[in-house]
Amino acid sequence: MSLQLCIILLLLGCCVLSAQNNNNQRQIRNIVLVHGAWVDGSGWKGVYEILVRDGYHVSLVQEPLTAFAEDLTATKRVLTEQQGPCILVAHSYGGSLITEAGNEPQVVGLVYVAAHMPDAGKSEAQEGKLFPSAVSTANVITKTPDGFTFLEPSEFQRYFAADLSRQQALFEAHSQVQTAATVFEGVITTPAWKTKPSWMIIPSLDMIISPKLERFYAERAHSHITELAGASHSVYESRAKEVAAVIEEAAKHAQSDVGE
Repeated sequence: MSLQLCIILLLLGCCVLSAQNNNNQRQIRNIVLVHGAWVDGSGWKGVYEILVRDGYHVSLVQEPLTAFAEDLTATKRVLTEQQGPCILVAHSYGGSLITEAGNEPQVVGLVYVAAHMPDAGKSEAQEGKLFPSAVSTANVITKTPDGFTFLEPSEFQRYFAADLSRQQALFEAHSQVQTAATVFEGVITTPAWKTKPSWMIIPSLDMIISPKLERFYAERAHSHITELAGASHSVYESRAKEVAAVIEEAAKHAQSDVGE
């Protein structure tokens, strides 16, 4: 083999290695998961395990559910710990949080899982009136004397977790995180979905948030839409594989945008 050919092959190899290194640097490997009202981050366990297995660094936000501002602070606190760009994912009420927190510079994509995504100057309580949910008229939400809410345990599976096992639904019903009623009135200032790509997963049998409202949100934000037939509001638990796939799709799409 001639010296000239060896030099050419060496240069080509260096170029390929450099391109691979640049591509690895652009990959979005950080995922932040945000839970909704009445539950905690443990519901993300199935999604977490899939993402970690696939090589992602996954962080979970545990909101206190005591005030919108405090929940927002908890979300931003986790975002500041991310080493590089991340995909911000939320379920239910958590969607309001990521709509505001998603403006942080680390966030390059938003994934809404059966979640709210209010507009500027609006809260989820206001937007929810556009398409009332089944639970909003069912009289199954209890409010404590000091202003905290929870779903009646006997009705939890029907409205929140119809596609989970009875055993799992009962556990979640009796381990609810009582949630301040005021969190649902948190007003959005600057919706991140107006400037960053978003995805929405719509479970067809959602009784906590109307699927019609979720579709309205997604179409308004020009989100990528995935509809899962037969899934309940607990879709992030019952259909963890499909939810994780959408999150990974978002990470790859955002990676492509970052590389441009």
